[in-house]
Amino acid sequence: MKLFNIKKLGLIATTAVALLTGCKTDFDINASEENLSAGSLNYRDVLPSSIATSAKIVAADWKFLQNWMGYWARSGSYQNDNEEETYNFTNTFPNTAAGNPWNNLYYNASSYNYIQQKAKASGDGFYEAICRIMKTQNFQLLTDVYGNIPYFQALQGNDVRNPKYDNGKDIYKDLFLQLDTAIALLKSPAAAASANEKIATNDLVFKGNATLWIKLANTLKLRMVIHCQNGIDASTSVSGIDYAAIMSGINAEGTGFLNSGETAKINPGFSASKPSPFYRFFAINENGTLAGLADVTKANAFAVGLGTAQTPGYYRYNGDPRESRLYIRPDVNSSASVYTARQLHKGIPYGAVSGFAAGFNGDSLSAINQINLTSPNTGLTPNGASSDAWLMTSVESLFLQAEAAQRGLLPGVDPQTALTAAIRESFISLGLTAANANTYINGNAGYADVDYTAVADPSIGNLVDGGLYTIIAQKWFALNGIAPFEVWSDYRRTDIVYGEGVSYDQANTGVWATQLSTLSGAASSIPVRLFYPQSEYSFNEANVNTQGTISVFTSKVFWDLQ
Repeated sequence: MKLFNIKKLGLIATTAVALLTGCKTDFDINASEENLSAGSLNYRDVLPSSIATSAKIVAADWKFLQNWMGYWARSGSYQNDNEEETYNFTNTFPNTAAGNPWNNLYYNASSYNYIQQKAKASGDGFYEAICRIMKTQNFQLLTDVYGNIPYFQALQGNDVRNPKYDNGKDIYKDLFLQLDTAIALLKSPAAAASANEKIATNDLVFKGNATLWIKLANTLKLRMVIHCQNGIDASTSVSGIDYAAIMSGINAEGTGFLNSGETAKINPGFSASKPSPFYRFFAINENGTLAGLADVTKANAFAVGLGTAQTPGYYRYNGDPRESRLYIRPDVNSSASVYTARQLHKGIPYGAVSGFAAGFNGDSLSAINQINLTSPNTGLTPNGASSDAWLMTSVESLFLQAEAAQRGLLPGVDPQTALTAAIRESFISLGLTAANANTYINGNAGYADVDYTAVADPSIGNLVDGGLYTIIAQKWFALNGIAPFEVWSDYRRTDIVYGEGVSYDQANTGVWATQLSTLSGAASSIPVRLFYPQSEYSFNEANVNTQGTISVFTSKVFWDLQ
């Protein structure tokens, strides 16, 4: 179903709800847990707000990655963001309305740490297990984004005011152990509801379902194992981690991973006045007006094209109906009282200067979410402000399983079957059907970005075989808006520059030369990590300086071997 004969590629609850609208600016990673026990608040009742904050971080802290990975771009109505769009930024980046990932993740981890310690002392095994799992997710993200970080001495309050930095691999090893402990707790008498007051209500995710929490823990293990697998043609793995033992342990435990319909998500009563975080930041806010990030953020032209039949984006090039579930087409007349969609999606090249061409401003571009109260919602927020917020989706889990099968980490699982299941789950999660997914797969037969069995054929533009390449490529299509940090991880550990393995180009080759920013002075590649924040150089100078001079282009995290 390739629509064009194109020759060369180039893309590359409550208190919980209230917390979703806030962000921290400077957070001391050793904040004392006593600071979290305001008044007589029961530690168990801190859990909902902690989980809600986690959902906000997943949904709203990664706009810069959505842009870097080819999904979103700045509207031509706004001046360029030099730091983000040239990739030449400082250690104050990013600092957005959603907050800074370092501050937000450490703050969130400290909240879980407080609950975990109190729960352990009281024998509340379910609460303790949830906090170990969610704290693991926080530190996994921190390690993946910043490399070596304070971990073993972090969150110790006044006992350790200046924590040392730990090697990322050592952190990963301990995170596997934390998940093992959490699983053991969930299978023990300490997890009984009778020993965990209000667990069914304070657990916003799975309502006290221990089996699903174990599946989430196993899926986080799988995510970390996959991060340590590098390359496409010749697979390599980070040494010093016993992957066979980890995978054997998951198999022996027997509960498995998050599967179809088992997304870890929350909805503590989201509404127009207390909207779901993705909707609040990227659609319509609690005041009923277009959110600031929604106004500035539009569709990336690589994903949706330039608005003509002859210039499709990567989704339309593949005949992919998910395009209109992930983006909202421009309004024919934005001043009219009722939204009327234009025929085609239209995006803007990432880094295009304001006014670079007529018709690439605000209302003429496809939006990433609802643009007024009469326009439709996207598939990520099907119920508008009342939509669920996710922590980890079944879609990502199924793609992780497909790659694990391809790499021989899940013996007995057929990788092509697993990939097909993942693609179908992506379609279904966005309100489409398995039949739609089958049509899409069959219509792209022979093309490696969709067809697992495709072989390299330069005559149609396939420069690589399918297999593992197809799994990684399909993850790009599926995790749009959902988990850009994972797509960035795939880019770093495999060195796939999206599009290079399939035939794709545009008449306007200057626009489509690469996935990189078109802004003058932009670096020749996107960053592979972030700088440590300025707060670390202000409050933990001696320890952060042990990490030497950091380059966001060459100072790779431990699992990035490419």
